[in-house]
Amino acid sequence: MPLWSEVDSFGGHSLVCKRASGRTVRHHHLNGVIARSLASAGVPVSKEPSGLSRSDGKLPDGLTLIPWRADRSLIWDVTVSCTTSYSYLEASSREAGAAAELSASNKVGKYAGLSSQGECVPTAVESHGPVNRDALQFLSELGRRLAETTGDVRASTFLFQRISVVVRRFNSVLLHDGFVDDDRQK
Repeated sequence: MPLWSEVDSFGGHSLVCKRASGRTVRHHHLNGVIARSLASAGVPVSKEPSGLSRSDGKLPDGLTLIPWRADRSLIWDVTVSCTTSYSYLEASSREAGAAAELSASNKVGKYAGLSSQGECVPTAVESHGPVNRDALQFLSELGRRLAETTGDVRASTFLFQRISVVVRRFNSVLLHDGFVDDDRQK
């Protein structure tokens, strides 16, 4: 299993390339959707809270400033897993959502040290499909709270649509950036 993938005629390399700037922008937009949705549901948040760092110094994406469930704050971390990357391809070919589940389980281990400070929910979204089970439960609860706050029964559907649009929008940016324009090389 190589750590890199070759550029091929299908243009899929840009979806998994660690150097693709669109991956970072996609991550920030997804994190923003979640943070704004929580705020719209009346739950104040802090993005990249400085008081919560892992042993390697990395921060989770966000923290609710009031308890989310069972008198505990919510700590979330967004990640997008590419179902066609070498590390997820075998599992993805067997079951839809497998890449998201594997990615989320990796995040659980990374944030185990923060579990005493809140409920850690890895929010893993696949580049071509579903989210992991814990994220689905969290986003469904967030959608329910949004519906209660806004009075719009479609709020949960709109939340999932916003997430889907962000992923697809930046997948297209990544694919576009993966192709070389001959005019730029002259």
